[in-house]
Amino acid sequence: MAVFSGPERAYATYQDLIAAESSRPTGSRADFLTIATPNHTHFAIAQAAVGAGFDVVCEKPMTINVSEAQQLAVSVERRRVVFMVSHCYTGYPLLRQAREMVMQGELGQILAARVSYIQGGLWSLQPGQTPTRAAWKSDPAKAGPSGTIADIGTHAFNLLRFTTGLRPTEISSTLLRYHSSRPLDDYGHALIRFANGVVAMISVSQISHGRLNDFRLELDGTTGSLVWDQQSPDQLTVRRYGRPAHVYERNRRAEYLAESARSACRLPGGHPEGYLEAFANVYRDALDDMAKRAAGEPFAAGGSIYPNVYDGLEAVLFVQQCLASSENNGAWQTLQG
Repeated sequence: MAVFSGPERAYATYQDLIAAESSRPTGSRADFLTIATPNHTHFAIAQAAVGAGFDVVCEKPMTINVSEAQQLAVSVERRRVVFMVSHCYTGYPLLRQAREMVMQGELGQILAARVSYIQGGLWSLQPGQTPTRAAWKSDPAKAGPSGTIADIGTHAFNLLRFTTGLRPTEISSTLLRYHSSRPLDDYGHALIRFANGVVAMISVSQISHGRLNDFRLELDGTTGSLVWDQQSPDQLTVRRYGRPAHVYERNRRAEYLAESARSACRLPGGHPEGYLEAFANVYRDALDDMAKRAAGEPFAAGGSIYPNVYDGLEAVLFVQQCLASSENNGAWQTLQG
């Protein structure tokens, strides 16, 4: 794909960008647009870009309400563009290994899951202090109706869906606000039921002192369990009753890793690899589909290994139903769109 730069390619508005790039001949126009703006702007920019035929990479949450997310999914289907949502954690090699192990039945039947995403950054603000960076996240008009559950809870929900493939049916949630500088939720839990009796718990916090980016996945199956921790991303621990724990290491030369995990390894084993490389992996996978589209070849609009517009829609529905449940004293809400 071509790379272009220069002052003439800097635009005052997204409307100017889309209009100018659309008028350029094939081969000199932008290949895709990345949307990394405050949440309330995602829909308008993405809808305009998709309508003009551009492939899109969009920050999460994809939109701030389900209606917009549904409209965007319809537009993506109609225009047949590639649409990636930046749930970067799906690019970690050992999470792709976990996904493959679940798909191959190596844990038996999944019984339960726990995902926790715990941070403590809000305590860097004094009571009543407005954040200097990403201040819009404290403004419901720009961030949307949710804070922490939309900001990091969507990552937790997406990771649960990515690794298990299970389809949720109902959710019960409690969301709380503890920090005075944030008018939106900063702590919460969500209990999810699945059609086959599986249950999962998602816990999120941005007010836990001393916690940096503690993102953890645990899966329990009938023949084994696994644990992955984002702060030690190069290891995946698998346990079976009465046996020693098995630690899978990120190593592209290790035959015990699935191909999807090995192909996501960018550095030799033992060289720390993490967040930026995971981002690179999801971008690469989306770019592969963009190249196919540019060549007139078929590509998978849904079911891609990178998070797509349907994953984005599911995450927005998750946020909406968490809010609805919490506002109704934890009453169960449907999670089927």
